[in-house]
Amino acid sequence: MIEPSKHQPGPRAQHDAIDVSDFVYAATGARVRRLTMPDGTHWFPAVDVCKRLGHTNSRQALADHVPKDHREILETVTGAYGLSIPAGREWRRDLNLISLQGLVLLVNACTKPACAPFKQWVAEVIETVQREGSYTLQEAEVQPLGPGAPIAYAMPEQVAEAIVRLEAHNLQMDEDLAATQRESLAVHKELLATQREALEMQRETLVVQREMLDLQRAGLVAQQVIAQAMERIANRLDVLSLDRPAPTAELSAHPTTEAVLADWRQRLSVTSDVWAVAVVIAPVLVEHGELRQPLASIAARTGLPVQRVNECLRLLRKHACIHSMGGSTDGEPVYVLKRP
Repeated sequence: MIEPSKHQPGPRAQHDAIDVSDFVYAATGARVRRLTMPDGTHWFPAVDVCKRLGHTNSRQALADHVPKDHREILETVTGAYGLSIPAGREWRRDLNLISLQGLVLLVNACTKPACAPFKQWVAEVIETVQREGSYTLQEAEVQPLGPGAPIAYAMPEQVAEAIVRLEAHNLQMDEDLAATQRESLAVHKELLATQREALEMQRETLVVQREMLDLQRAGLVAQQVIAQAMERIANRLDVLSLDRPAPTAELSAHPTTEAVLADWRQRLSVTSDVWAVAVVIAPVLVEHGELRQPLASIAARTGLPVQRVNECLRLLRKHACIHSMGGSTDGEPVYVLKRP
């Protein structure tokens, strides 16, 4: 309720026969904002009333159902009494207001079933006035005490029943809201539990990844050990070859593995990885006369990548250590010893 200006006389003593808040509640089904002027007149934000009555376009609803005499803007209404505009973002100077009569007109134009009891009571009032010349509310059973106290009137039956139904509906909505909140809380707890399980799975995944990294490091170490062992074998073969006659530029008709390896060492500068491949393929070439092993098999025995094995074979071919004879039926390359 808006307060009168300090420079204006106080409002005259006046008592609403029906509490205006209950009256509006029965008509609209909601507690809407209200400004009560010093002379006892009531004004309501049009947007509040239209929203509660289901009017989607408040300007059109006012133009169609409320005469100009019963609608104003906030600045005009408050300015007539020298009052300040209420504080708050929703109380704008150009806010459209409607009087109590304008509110009743909007309710009568509403088609919502919830407005029917109020509209029936309004029709009853008009019918009674037409028939008897007036309409009088029944006095309440309990009257206020004290001299000069205003008379208390009982709320009309239709209005009272509408309020009772609205309160029951609101109580049911509160219960439904409480139930929904409980369900939402339960869902939230389940979500938290799921998130905790997901975090635990992430931790387990990190542990597995660390174990895989450790295995990869161990594999690299094993490859290094194998390469070093191959190099030691190659060096041992070099020592053994010193006790034998030096091989000629041309291999005999039935070469040995040692002779082939010695010949290859003369042809090119052998690194540890090339020598590892040579040690694997030389016995096969001497025994079978050709090499048909897949590159992946040679890579597995040497601990080298397949691409590096292929490069080593190409280097041996370039230096006339081996000769390519095309490919096998399964697509693998075929090599033989290079002969004069």
